[in-house]
Amino acid sequence: MTAPEWKKRCDEEWGLRGMAMPDSVDWKSAYEAKPFGRNLLKNPSPHGLSKDIPPPEPEMPDAPMHGPPRFEPEGDFSGWSTNTEVLPCDTSGIPAGVVICALPQHSWFTLEQTVDLKAEGLWEKLLDDFQPEITIQDWYEESQLHESIYQLQVKLLGADKSSVIAEHSVKPSEDLSTYSHTWKEVSHVFSGYGPGVRYIHFLHRLKNQFMMSFYSTSFTGSLVIIKPVKTSS
Repeated sequence: MTAPEWKKRCDEEWGLRGMAMPDSVDWKSAYEAKPFGRNLLKNPSPHGLSKDIPPPEPEMPDAPMHGPPRFEPEGDFSGWSTNTEVLPCDTSGIPAGVVICALPQHSWFTLEQTVDLKAEGLWEKLLDDFQPEITIQDWYEESQLHESIYQLQVKLLGADKSSVIAEHSVKPSEDLSTYSHTWKEVSHVFSGYGPGVRYIHFLHRLKNQFMMSFYSTSFTGSLVIIKPVKTSS
């Protein structure tokens, strides 16, 4: 297939109405990369869980764990950069003189990855002029370990990976008065974000707890999708 034929095939399948398709683009490579409609994040469900099935109930141990406290969950986190931040115990509500046998200790488990949009088959003129919609989605377990168990931060970055062109952050608070233990969705659509976007930095944090045993907050279905449409500028 010739270069003009690959370009025509891309135009027909993607339907980028109103978007110039320059001849300088390698349209065969762009077509084979399938930049639209697929999840650009690697390993979106490292716990092996699905949002279509309720999260598993935490197992209550018959006996306390032995050895040092545990602060990181189990899973295959390939594709993610991870970090653990152990938080100090909260003793603010305990009266003076009370003997403390054990207190829950919490930790934030951070996972992040960066998507290179040009490496995924998108081209500069598309990103700068057309500015296709960028949809993000995530699902986290309502573990109710704490009133704050989840945080999300997604940034659209320039070519230097440091300039932030657009950003979306979420820090929900949980209702601890009712036990529901379901998956909770977080989503956002970037549109009309301006020229210069070359990377997407996706970061979320989930809170875990250690008190005689380890209890985690899981996530699944992390998603970054580019759609061949735009709304407002």
